[in-house]
Amino acid sequence: MAEPLPDLIEEFVSDTPIEDPAAIVTALAAQDDVYIASLLESLPVERRRAVWEGVPRDRKLDVLVEMRSDPREILIDGTEDHEWSAIFSDIEAEDLLELLDSLPNRLVDLAYAELDAQQQDYFREATAFDDAQVGHWLNHDLLVLPLNAKVREGLRLVRRQVPNHCDSIFLVNRSGQFSAAVKVTRLLSAPEHLPLVELTEDNVSVLKGTDESTSASLAVQRSGLASLPVVDDNNKLIGRLDIGSASELVNEFYERQVMASAGMDEDEDLFSPVAKSARNRAVWLGINLLTAFMASWFIGLFEGTLQQVVALAVLMPVVASMGGIAGSQTLTLIVRGLALGQVTSANFRALMIKELKVGGVNGVIWAIVIGIVAYFWFTDVMLGLVICLAILFNIVAAALAGVFLPVILDKLKIDPALSGSVILTTVTDIVGFVAFLGLGTLFLL
Repeated sequence: MAEPLPDLIEEFVSDTPIEDPAAIVTALAAQDDVYIASLLESLPVERRRAVWEGVPRDRKLDVLVEMRSDPREILIDGTEDHEWSAIFSDIEAEDLLELLDSLPNRLVDLAYAELDAQQQDYFREATAFDDAQVGHWLNHDLLVLPLNAKVREGLRLVRRQVPNHCDSIFLVNRSGQFSAAVKVTRLLSAPEHLPLVELTEDNVSVLKGTDESTSASLAVQRSGLASLPVVDDNNKLIGRLDIGSASELVNEFYERQVMASAGMDEDEDLFSPVAKSARNRAVWLGINLLTAFMASWFIGLFEGTLQQVVALAVLMPVVASMGGIAGSQTLTLIVRGLALGQVTSANFRALMIKELKVGGVNGVIWAIVIGIVAYFWFTDVMLGLVICLAILFNIVAAALAGVFLPVILDKLKIDPALSGSVILTTVTDIVGFVAFLGLGTLFLL
């Protein structure tokens, strides 16, 4: 039974020396490749290298494939050149594609030379596509028969071998063009002389090699099939996208979205060098600084008001915070909808009206609550009214910004998950401060 990951991390990070390869091999023997990859990513660099030395050579390739690119690059750089021939001995095109961005050119050449002729063809075909396209991630293990095949031939094919995540036989014409799909389970109760075309599935989605990988992966997940056929521009069958690869691509997409919302790369190593981490994060800190200065400039326009009504300065963070949270909730919803293809020009107006209503309801509720708190805190009715109106206005404005910003950024081909939150925070801060301080100037002075 696998030892819980936190316990193994504590064991390897403790002060106890772990340079003994035999002890490491024993500790890792019961763990699978994904577990070992996660463990290595969780260790400080020196400990990571020591544990890597204890990973059996015949498992190192599979472990590297399961790791993120930044942490595995450290292990690749620290591995002796003479070890790579043994590590690459059983490599396939799919593995090399996964490692492509992490390996130096000399190791890519070495790994490519280890592929057999068919795997080399698969690799060349895959690299003709961008890694954001389905054609880059094809599975070439197919169940394929000609269009005129019968059930007996399908059963014969299935008895030989059924690849992982494969529940359908793809039928092609004489030119190799995809025609239809037949679920394997339908063969079991059908007469052997029956043509397979009489058992085909209706409305099977056909993917093109140039399709965007995330949307194609979502199509696989929704299809009810274990894989979908992938064709070229001439409708010739070139492979399939299976549910395993589709799930990995979708998970990577959402992880990328989460990390991008903080201006970070999803492949960043927990223990990457300080200089590298600082450099990667500096850009968005700088952008945030500029937006903060912009908000400060708007506050400065009301310097006289703040000097005379100090309570406004005390309550300003409440206005900004409420608007920021309300806006980020809407923004997250719209970004997800855009990623899933659920937000279009057809439903945009209805979505905007719905979010405005939500913003209005929450705005009224929380404006009243905060207005009452402000009144009892400062015993000033007008101050309570000012913050009440400012909260209402800022939450509604935040809802509007949360709907419009990601759509506009998406139209401009800018990732809304990456820059949307920074822009939204600036908008809600400025709108909130101007509304609050402007109303304060109007009603309190």
